[in-house]
Amino acid sequence: MAQSKLPEGVHSFLDTDLYKLTMQCAIFKYFPSVDVEYKFTNRTPQMRLNKQAFAWLKEQIAKLANIRLSQQELEYLRRHCPYLSSDYLDFFQTFQLRPSEHVHVKFTPVDDAYGNLDITVAGLWVETILYEIPLLALTSEAYFKFVDKDWSPEGQEENAYQKGVRLLSAGCLFSEFGSRRRRDFQTQDQVVKGLVRASKEKDWPGKLTGTSNVYFAMKHSIPPVGTVAHEWYMGIAALTNDYEHANEQGLRYWLDCFGKGVLGIALTDTFGTEDFFKAFNKRIPAKTSASRDSAMGYSDESNPSAEQPTFAEVFTGIRQDSGDPKEYVKHASDFYKSIGVSGKNIVFSDALNVDKCLEYKKVAEEYGFKPSFGVGTFFTNDFSRKSDPQTKSKPLNIVIKLSKAGGRPAVKISDNIGKNTGDSATVQDVKRRLGYIEQEWRGGDESKRW
Repeated sequence: MAQSKLPEGVHSFLDTDLYKLTMQCAIFKYFPSVDVEYKFTNRTPQMRLNKQAFAWLKEQIAKLANIRLSQQELEYLRRHCPYLSSDYLDFFQTFQLRPSEHVHVKFTPVDDAYGNLDITVAGLWVETILYEIPLLALTSEAYFKFVDKDWSPEGQEENAYQKGVRLLSAGCLFSEFGSRRRRDFQTQDQVVKGLVRASKEKDWPGKLTGTSNVYFAMKHSIPPVGTVAHEWYMGIAALTNDYEHANEQGLRYWLDCFGKGVLGIALTDTFGTEDFFKAFNKRIPAKTSASRDSAMGYSDESNPSAEQPTFAEVFTGIRQDSGDPKEYVKHASDFYKSIGVSGKNIVFSDALNVDKCLEYKKVAEEYGFKPSFGVGTFFTNDFSRKSDPQTKSKPLNIVIKLSKAGGRPAVKISDNIGKNTGDSATVQDVKRRLGYIEQEWRGGDESKRW
């Protein structure tokens, strides 16, 4: 009996990265009435959609309005993501996207066939946060469905299997992070299938720890993994215009929402890791409150007792997502040593492949860290040209970032200049206010990442 073809496009709310759901849960609790805006950026601007791709993309975006959370999906979240509050899941159960209201897409022709794509998403933060991953995945799928068609889906499960074997045999802990820039839905399904097959083959020294995609975690019976994204800190900073305390405020909210020891990998580079570590070394207030005003305030909680641990002690580890990974490890080691802490986790997640994972694993372990890896585009968009198997079919490098929150510009500075995002005047102002030292890394050319 022939297998039924997997659907094109996006058809489930769970077909997204876990951290979109955790952040939506926190936003639902603290910022339910905040308006935001997101903007699309193509870091590979020479790779454009054609008219057919744009027409298909618009059609798929409209179909997002048809998605509903199924009872099976709801029960899965209750069972496997217990940190998502019951109030949030009640909200999510009846949640609907309204792309005709929230999503604005534009195609600007540059010749008879091709054009530049512009996407803006605007509305309540709690209602628009789930667009990012589907819009990116659909844009990538549109490009490889109608523009670059010189590739074949054959062999993706086996390719992922072989990559998984290399990582597992080398003792790597790793997860699949490839939703946003996948070639299509079917590719990601085959990739996860291949990784799972490799992981079950024998008792490896390494481990497949899961996938960031909640749908495929559910389908393939592996853990959904993820914590938080840059937009959490970007949004809080823009709302308050208090960049000097934005990292600390973000950490306080997170602990207040989910508790200590839960979702405990901290993302350090939204405004530069140097500034983050200053906040990370602060002691957690003796009391936290579910109210927004109290969580943001510094009056009666600004001098907690010495017995309170620091954020760095409570969080299980940190995630590296920009800059030179080896320099990051050294910097993180110096920080943790300065406060007498050791044995923490480092999750690497920036444009990884197998060789990079093996290289960074060795460095991290030499400094006493427990490394793990979130591998994305190298898993879900690693193809050769069908006409010339020796030539790579290059993936798009596309992002959608928060651009405004509460009417103010939202920016990301990161640990290398190639990942700076947002209003340039605000970026420069924040760098000045934080005493940010400009970082450039020769491996950080965003147009040549894979």
